[in-house]
Amino acid sequence: MSERQVTIASRVGLHARPASIFAEAVGKLPLEVTIAMAGAPVDDAVDASSILSLMGLGAANGDVVVLRAEGAGADDALDSLVTILETDLDA
Repeated sequence: MSERQVTIASRVGLHARPASIFAEAVGKLPLEVTIAMAGAPVDDAVDASSILSLMGLGAANGDVVVLRAEGAGADDALDSLVTILETDLDA
């Protein structure tokens, strides 16, 4: 299983527009991707393609989240998702 930690860059965190952009990118991948707050138990991870789940995390600007995926291409997929989260999508 591949895993990445990333700091949320969007000023509003993973809310509304940033969550929508991120969920859409995850939904285009042929992999199941989960996201959780850093330090949370693995069981607390949610489906990263769900806007409601993303907003339910309550991830704010500067918070660290953990992305996980398994399968062929997982490393490249997570790298592209990290780039999205490291960008202020509200700028």
